[in-house]
Amino acid sequence: MRLLVRTWNLFHGNTCPPERRAFLEEMVRLASADRPDVVCLQELPVWALACIGRWSGMRGVGDVAARPKVPPELGRRITSVDPGLFRSGLVGQGNALLVGDSLRVTEHRVVALNPFGYRRSRARRLRLTPGERLAWARERRICQVLRACAEDGSTLVAANLHATGGFGKRLADAELLRAATFVDGFARPDEPVLLCGDFNATLRTSRVLPQLVGPEWGFDGATRGSIDHILCRNIALGPPTVWGEERRRLNGRLLSDHAPVERRDA
Repeated sequence: MRLLVRTWNLFHGNTCPPERRAFLEEMVRLASADRPDVVCLQELPVWALACIGRWSGMRGVGDVAARPKVPPELGRRITSVDPGLFRSGLVGQGNALLVGDSLRVTEHRVVALNPFGYRRSRARRLRLTPGERLAWARERRICQVLRACAEDGSTLVAANLHATGGFGKRLADAELLRAATFVDGFARPDEPVLLCGDFNATLRTSRVLPQLVGPEWGFDGATRGSIDHILCRNIALGPPTVWGEERRRLNGRLLSDHAPVERRDA
C-alpha cells in the first residue's frame, strides 16, 4: 500500500499573525492539492465540517469536539468580522480525517479524550490543582478513528487527535495515552496503523510519546522538535517532513501557526 499522509492544525483558517480575514478554504485546498491518501486536520470551526469534502475533493469524515455556542451560520458571520479574536469560543471546534480515491472508509469511531470519569481518575494521579481540573474540562477533546480499505482488499487504521496543551504536557500525555490505547484495541493484529495529529507534546516534553515509539508499542516516526506527528506501525513510511514557510504562504501571508507535517511510503 503506497501512501502519502499529511497532518495540519489549521488554526481556524488564521494566518500567523492573525489578520481580519481567515483562509480556511484555501488551507484545505492547499493540503489536498497533490492528492494525498490521508489528511488529518485539526482546529476547524464546526460549520466547516460540512464543507471539507467539497473543498478538498476527498472523502471527508468530520467530527465535533467542542460544540458551538451559537447556530453555525450566525457563528460564521460573527467570526468573519475578526477570526483571530473569536475563533472556537463561538463556532466550536472539530477535527477532520480525509481519505483519497484509493481508500474507502468502512468503519468510523470517535473517542472522547477527556470525559469526566477519565479526568477524575487521572487528576488524582497527576495531582492536578482545582484550577487545572477546571481548565481540563473547559474544552472537549476527541480522537477520530477510521478503518479504510484499499482496492486490493488490504486495510489500515487512521486516527486523528488534537490534545490539550499547557500544564507541563501532563494533560496532553494523558489524552495521548487514551487515544493510543483505544487505537491499539481497535486495530486488528498486524494491521497498519496511523496515529496522527497535534499531540501538543514533543519527544523532549512528553513521557508517553517516547514510549509509543519504543519496542512495547511499536510505532515510529515522531517529528523531532514538533508537536505535530504522524506515527505509524506495521507500515513502512519515510521520515516526517515539515513544510517550510514558503510552501504554506499565500500571497505573502503565512498560513496557520503550525506547519504541515507529512510522511511518504519508504
